[in-house]
Amino acid sequence: MSADKIIEGMIPAPARLDKALADASELSRARIQALIANGAVEIDGAIAISPSTKVAEGTAFRITVPPAATAEAHPQDIPLSIVFEDDHLVVVDKPAGMVVHPAAGNPDGTLVNALLHHCGGSLSGIGGVARPGIVHRIDKDTSGLLVVAKTDAAHEGLAAQFAAHAVHRRYIAVCAGHPRPPEGTIAGRIGRSDANRKKMAVLDKKSSRGKHAVTHYRKLAQLEGATMLECRLETGRTHQVRVHCASIGHALLGDPVYGSTPNALKPVLARLKFARQALHAAELGFDHPVTGEKQRFAADLPRDMAELIDQLGHSDR
Repeated sequence: MSADKIIEGMIPAPARLDKALADASELSRARIQALIANGAVEIDGAIAISPSTKVAEGTAFRITVPPAATAEAHPQDIPLSIVFEDDHLVVVDKPAGMVVHPAAGNPDGTLVNALLHHCGGSLSGIGGVARPGIVHRIDKDTSGLLVVAKTDAAHEGLAAQFAAHAVHRRYIAVCAGHPRPPEGTIAGRIGRSDANRKKMAVLDKKSSRGKHAVTHYRKLAQLEGATMLECRLETGRTHQVRVHCASIGHALLGDPVYGSTPNALKPVLARLKFARQALHAAELGFDHPVTGEKQRFAADLPRDMAELIDQLGHSDR
C-alpha cells in the first residue's frame, strides 16, 4: 500500500491558509480545503481548523496527503483522439460535449472514464478521487487539447509549469461583434459573481477575491456580425476566455452562460444546430516534465466551428 505523501515548507506570503498552501504546493485550493477538513494540515505544529485562517509569511506548514483513493470512475471504451502519448503523459483532442471528469450529473462518459480504459488504469493519482491524471481542464462544451499525466512525476512537473504560467495555450474563438481595438490584452481578477454564484465574473479592481487573469486577443478574420479571434492565455482561470470576452462586450457565439446571440445571427446558429460556446483549444505547448524536451501540439478546428465560420463568411466592414 502506498504511503502518505508529506509536503512541508514555509508560507511564502501572508494570505488565507488555503490560498497560501495552494501557492506553496502542487495541490489545488479545493484539494487543500478537503485536506484541512480531514485534519491533514498542520500550521506551526497545530492542526489547522479553517481554510480561511490568515497566516503570516514564514509560518511553517505540514500537509499529509493520503494515497489516491480508488477512482470512483470506471473504465469505459470511449473513442479518443490521441495527439501524443508516451510512458509519462498523453495529449488528447477533446470533443465538445465531453466532460473532463466525473461529477454530480455526469457520473460517467467522461474523459477520465475513457482514459482509464485507454491507459489500463495507469494514470497519476495526485488529482484525487475521480480525477486521476487531470492536470488542467477545459469546459465540457469547449473542444481541443489538454494534457493528462500518467505518472506522479509527470503530474508534478506539469502542475508546476501551469502554476508558473509557463504553458503555451492558444485558443480560437468566435465572438459577437467586432472588438475595438482588433488586438489587445484583457486583464482582471476572475472570481465568483456576486449576482450569480454559478457564474464567474471580472471583479472590481479593488477586490481581494478571485485570481489575476490575463488574455491576449487578436482578430484573425472579420465575419458578418462576428469576429474570429486568437486568444493566448497567460493564466488559466475558470471560463477565462468566455468571461474576458463577455467583459468587453463581445461574448462568444453560442455561449449559454455569458452571452446572448445577436438576433441577426440566430438563424445561422439554428440552421447549423450550433448550441455551444464557439471556443477551441487549438495549441498546447510545454516542456516535457521528465525529458525536458519542448513539446508543441496543434488541433484543427472541429467541423462545427469550421462550418460556423464558413457560414458567417468574411466581411469587408
